[in-house]
Amino acid sequence: MILLDAYALVALLVRGPAEPQVRALLHAGDLAMPTINVAEALYVAQRRGMPRELARAGVDPLVEGPVAPISLTLELAREAAEIRAEHYDRRSRPLSLADCVLLASGAPGNGVATADPDVLAVAPLVGLKPIALPPER
Repeated sequence: MILLDAYALVALLVRGPAEPQVRALLHAGDLAMPTINVAEALYVAQRRGMPRELARAGVDPLVEGPVAPISLTLELAREAAEIRAEHYDRRSRPLSLADCVLLASGAPGNGVATADPDVLAVAPLVGLKPIALPPER
């Protein structure tokens, strides 16, 4: 399984630099995304000027189809808190709670696709394979 960060979904919605790589991941299948990251993608798309209805129209078919949504459970929340407590640093590694939920959502050997350098750095420390997406220009 490959976990998608909000950045991946935003790249699809706004045709960002990572769009071709994300489309290839969608074609390959076995994708999942925490619902907190879905919320973040919707928020970012709207902040960039995409109307809410258009953002939802782009996201809903994905999370109802090829991208399995992962809901935040108490166990997942605890794991995310542990990851943040161990790896967060305000200056050198400012992982958000959404980043930590993403990292906690996988099983050893799963991939995590993002352009976030902090998530990419921590992924192998929690047993995940980092999949670097091209960053915004």
